[in-house]
Amino acid sequence: MTDATTALATGDLAATQTSYMAQVRRKRMYSGITLLIFVLLMVSGFNIADARNAGGFWDGLHNIFDFPYAVVSEAWAKRDQLPAHMLHYVPALVETINIAAVSTLIGALLGLVLSLLSTRGMALWPALMPAFRRIMDIMRAVPEIVIALVLIYMMGGGPVPAVVAIAFHTGGALGKLFSEVNENASLQPIEGLHSVGATWFQRMWLGVIPQVAPNYLSYALLRFEINIRASAILGFVGAGGIGYELKNSMSWGMGKFDEAAAIFLLLFATIMAVDQLSSHYRNRLTQGART
Repeated sequence: MTDATTALATGDLAATQTSYMAQVRRKRMYSGITLLIFVLLMVSGFNIADARNAGGFWDGLHNIFDFPYAVVSEAWAKRDQLPAHMLHYVPALVETINIAAVSTLIGALLGLVLSLLSTRGMALWPALMPAFRRIMDIMRAVPEIVIALVLIYMMGGGPVPAVVAIAFHTGGALGKLFSEVNENASLQPIEGLHSVGATWFQRMWLGVIPQVAPNYLSYALLRFEINIRASAILGFVGAGGIGYELKNSMSWGMGKFDEAAAIFLLLFATIMAVDQLSSHYRNRLTQGART
């Protein structure tokens, strides 16, 4: 009896090992096929892009450092003028930061409302939760530069199209992040406030916001960093700010590269400073929320 039981157990163990090894081999095969498909897509995509480009990638590869060398060499030759150039472009930098700050504030408020309306247990109209989620998907899917180009065509150049474009995209991005934070919030305060007759706004303001405010602020600060870069990029399409000045200085070519270098340095220093300050305060907020 004992020998039969041992033989049966041994057989089951061997079958289990065989099945496990078969699954491992199958998983490795699928992983290899997936990797091969990915490599083929990358190679074919690169070849198509290279064929449709005005100049071949490999033909122009040896010129990759020509433009940086021209900018650095001219900036070094006129290095005594860099401080004056940087001071000259400070107002444009302030405009860029203002665009990022205003668009972040508007987008955060919009994302807050959309996140509350699309979270289970908090939504004012539960039946419309999928609709609000799809709205946030659309807001995230449309790039800022596309919105800015349409608004510039309608309204003309300036900071207003940039603010609207960045705020629209920020609302969708922060709305998604805020809704994930809301999922972890306790519903007991909301139920308690609802039992005493509180309105939806009162339930959200008193029952939800105090729980999630540190994470909200952390995500908003992170988005502010991203929006500074976005506002600088939108300047290239006429949305104002330091990006517009950078485009003009680069368009002139030789003779203005020292001004382009000054703008690069000013923008780089600003982004680094904002990144450090934002990281510091985000760490304080998240650590305070844990304690």
